[in-house]
Amino acid sequence: MKALRTTALAAALLTVGMAGTAHAALSVSGSVGGAPTGVVLDNLDWLTLGTAGGLSPQSGITITITPNAQAVQGSVAGQYAAPFLSGGNGAGFGNPIGTNQPNGVDTTTYLTSGSTGATAGAAITIELPFDALYFGLLWGSVDNYNTLSFFDGDTLVGSITGSDVTASPNGDQGVNGTLYVNITSTIAFNKIVATSSQFAFEFDNLAFSERDPNDVPEPGTLALLGLGLLGVGALRARRRA
Repeated sequence: MKALRTTALAAALLTVGMAGTAHAALSVSGSVGGAPTGVVLDNLDWLTLGTAGGLSPQSGITITITPNAQAVQGSVAGQYAAPFLSGGNGAGFGNPIGTNQPNGVDTTTYLTSGSTGATAGAAITIELPFDALYFGLLWGSVDNYNTLSFFDGDTLVGSITGSDVTASPNGDQGVNGTLYVNITSTIAFNKIVATSSQFAFEFDNLAFSERDPNDVPEPGTLALLGLGLLGVGALRARRRA
C-alpha cells in the first residue's frame, strides 16, 4: 500500500448550498496518516458498549446514540466491521490518550451508525465543547451511503458522504478501505451527526480544533510581529538606560 493514496484521496473542495444551511465550504482530505498536531483527540475508549453514549472525560464531547447506531468492538457480519489502521492512523489515539494505537484491525471501542431501514432515525450525534473549524475521524470501510453532517446549533453548515472522501467508496473492510479523514469548514460548527442509509458507517479516533490546523500566519503578519517585538525590546533597553 502506498504511503498516501494521492489520486483517490486528494483534497477536494466541497461547496454545500442547501436550503436552510449556512452555505459553508468544506474541505475534505483522507489519507493513511493520522490527525494533525495541536488538535484535541478522543479515542472513544471511554464509551460503554451499546447505546448509552455520554460525556467524554478525554475531550469534553457529548455523544448521543439513536439505535441501530451503537458503540461496539469487533465485527458482526452484515452489520458492521472494525476499521483497519495503517500508516500511523492511530498516532496519539492509544490508551492512554497521547500514545499510539498500533496498525492492524481496530480492537478498541468504536462507533457504528446505520440500519436497514427498520430504524430510519439511527444516528450518532457528537456535540463539541466549543465552536470548531476542523474535525477528523478514522473512517472505516468507506461507503457512498455514509453521511456526516455539520451543524451550528440546529443550523446545517454542510454535509459530506463517502463519495467525497474517496473515488472508490465500496465498503472495503481491509487495509485499503479505512482512511483518516480531515475536514475543515469556512463556518464554525459545534455538532456533527453521522448517519447511513444502510449498515454501516463505522468510525473511531476523533479529533477537532477551533481553528484550521492548516492555517499559518501570512509572511506580512510575521514581519509585523517581528517588528513589534523589536520595538518592545528597544523600548525596554531605553528604559534600562
